[in-house]
Amino acid sequence: MIVVATADFEVYHEVVTELRDRGATFTTVEPDEEPPERTAVVVTDADHVDAFADVTTIVAEPDDPRRAVDEALSAVRGGGGRTIIGVDPGKKPGIAVLAGEVIVAAFQVPLSDAVDVIRREAAEETAPVVRVGDGSRLESAKLVNELEDVRVELVDETGTTPYLGIGARGMGDVLAAVNIARLEGEAVDTREIEPTAGELQVIKDRSRERSETNRAIDEVLARRVATGELTVDEALEVHDRKNDASDDSETDVGSTEQH
Repeated sequence: MIVVATADFEVYHEVVTELRDRGATFTTVEPDEEPPERTAVVVTDADHVDAFADVTTIVAEPDDPRRAVDEALSAVRGGGGRTIIGVDPGKKPGIAVLAGEVIVAAFQVPLSDAVDVIRREAAEETAPVVRVGDGSRLESAKLVNELEDVRVELVDETGTTPYLGIGARGMGDVLAAVNIARLEGEAVDTREIEPTAGELQVIKDRSRERSETNRAIDEVLARRVATGELTVDEALEVHDRKNDASDDSETDVGSTEQH
């Protein structure tokens, strides 16, 4: 059983709310009370951590209750072990965080936010591993190349996307990320991908759709987008600045010729 024992109201409120949101079974006691006999882990504040020396104790911070609850649930369910983050790459990657065999968190975010989420989940963990699926070549390469100071493994993601029954639509990427997290991959530092002509054309088409002037970016800019150096919107800004500069130059030449 999880026991919450703290005199800090903010810690109490945030931890209890998080536990209730997870549907976890827990009880609360005062910091100076003996925890129940079936106590598996105590969540408390920094001022009372020494009061529970005979039981697994987790210190909760009021601004980060989720991490304490993650640790408590992992301890209760026997999921203690290395933190592994599985990532199913794509435009909105699925991300699953496992502590041993226990899934402690799951996300699906835009590609531009994925690295920050992964870094946040890996921070302060002991030797975490990030396992990235090898599909969606350009997106997976961007993730691998931007994830520094953490072990990254590239995983063969064949067969990791499960069949989704009625009511499970939208869960596929996250469930695939869970399966990817459970597969060992090849440790990599970088992933170099040469974009195909078809991939570059898709990026150009996407830029035309996003452009207010119905202009597509050129191949040089499309290649920079493909390698993750620029986003489509950033490439469009560069493209528009070039065109504006070119238009101004032609105007200046025309004015000079008239004189």
